[in-house]
Amino acid sequence: MSLDRRATVRLFRERLTHAMRRAETNRSRLAADAGIDRSTLSQLLSEDADRLPRADTVAAVAQVLQVSLDWLMGLTAQEKLGADILRESVEVALSRPTAPSDENLQRWHREAAGYKIRYVPATLPDLAKTEAVLTYEYSGYAAKKPSEAIAAASRKLDYSRAPDADFEICCSRQVIESFADGCGVWSGLSRDQRVEQLEHMAALSDELYPRLRIFLFDGLRHYATPYTVFGPKRAALFLGEMYFVFNTTEHIRLLTEHFDRLIRAAVVQAHEAPQFLREVAARTAAEPQEAGT
Repeated sequence: MSLDRRATVRLFRERLTHAMRRAETNRSRLAADAGIDRSTLSQLLSEDADRLPRADTVAAVAQVLQVSLDWLMGLTAQEKLGADILRESVEVALSRPTAPSDENLQRWHREAAGYKIRYVPATLPDLAKTEAVLTYEYSGYAAKKPSEAIAAASRKLDYSRAPDADFEICCSRQVIESFADGCGVWSGLSRDQRVEQLEHMAALSDELYPRLRIFLFDGLRHYATPYTVFGPKRAALFLGEMYFVFNTTEHIRLLTEHFDRLIRAAVVQAHEAPQFLREVAARTAAEPQEAGT
């Protein structure tokens, strides 16, 4: 028998013994519950065993013991059943008065300390918003008060100023230009408030570079829903008053690759962002002030 096969047989026997002990079952009970002969089970548990079990035998035993078939055969280190893995790989973090989503964000940022954080904001990045813009945005918002939004943005900014911070922010160039023009939801902001915001964002991107890097992609060629990748720890999609959170390596990797594609497609690179923002601010400042604003 080859060394690889011998190692697999030994690992199967060790894991089967462990699973039986944890389930507080014996050979007779397990054989009866799994519908196999007790002698067959005894052979599998024998240190003299020199053959791998049949697939249907392993499947029956795994089902009774509530462990992963792949784990029993040594194909994975994850002991839990696939359904359990799936339930734990995805979670929903709700925003509600008794447990605001900002508490989750604070924890996620703390747990990702020292890792790169990749962030696609819904509009402008919160950490770069002025108090005037945050007050305007959240004045009628049901899930969060302006004071809470300002405090949360301040905490995010503090994270980005930490010595080991590594933030990448990527949003569309059109988001910046629509804000500057006062389009859509921004129509209630005065020209001066919009100019102040753009200049503030330019100053921060200058001050914090390279710990904080802002990239802009062309929204006519690429699209991204709001999400954050907290290093290798987790990735969170923002759905509006809640986050859809992925904890599995594969999901995190896919969103990281998507973010990296946005970076490669950026039409404004991080070192160019301050100048771009100042130019947009200057054009906005040159526009005539709207009557009554």
